Amino acid sequence: MVPKVILYIATSKDGFIADKNGGVDWLPPPPEDGAAEDFGYKDFYASVDALVMGRTTYEQILTFGPWPYPGKKSFVLTHQRELPKPTQSPDAHVEFTSLRAPDLMTRLEKDGMRTVWLVGGVKVIEVFYDHGLIDEYVITVIPKTLGEGIALPKAILDQQGLVELECVDIGMGMKQKKLVKKK
Repeated sequence: MVPKVILYIATSKDGFIADKNGGVDWLPPPPEDGAAEDFGYKDFYASVDALVMGRTTYEQILTFGPWPYPGKKSFVLTHQRELPKPTQSPDAHVEFTSLRAPDLMTRLEKDGMRTVWLVGGVKVIEVFYDHGLIDEYVITVIPKTLGEGIALPKAILDQQGLVELECVDIGMGMKQKKLVKKK
């Protein structure tokens, strides 16, 4: 069975996933361990078998400290031969691959993966969207306007070919939209 791909991402009110320099320091800090509210992140994380991201996103994640995705297989789409591995996290399962998105999905299916988190960045999101590989979109809208930066692809922002299932106020002015492909 082909794995279900979920784009789980945050955007600014005006549709940017990063500022003009690729930074995400405008995002609210992640909840502390044991926090009463994590906006559904722990349940979501527990539901995924693997993560897929691009090289730029991967390299940015490495600057945040210990690898934040313990116990999950992470696939980094890249054409570079050498990239640093997470050094602070011995349980980081990171694989670099130059497979095309459809071929990676075939590989993940053979590996028995059922649910895949498409982490980003925008180039990877566009490729998966263009191939019709994203099954569900969970987009958290942060009440901040950036004015410029790296935008979520316009087709997704405009919900082309998508149906909104719900839009929930999750607190602190944030809204979480859940969308799926039109059938």
